[in-house]
Amino acid sequence: MTQQLIRLQEVMTRTGLSRSAVYELAQRGELPPQIKLSDRGRSVAWIASEIDQFIEQRIAASRGKDGAA
Repeated sequence: MTQQLIRLQEVMTRTGLSRSAVYELAQRGELPPQIKLSDRGRSVAWIASEIDQFIEQRIAASRGKDGAA
């Protein structure tokens, strides 16, 4: 199965989060971890399906379907 990788700008567009919010949530383990695209770690991406799942979980939580916040 081929995984689609998306860069920060696309994560921000899909989630509606700011750059700092994306990194803050990732650091707290609330957003799926990023994937390093280079050895230096400057180029990173996220797996699109994991970001989509994060969005679905947020929707469910906000509507009281999962009990998670």
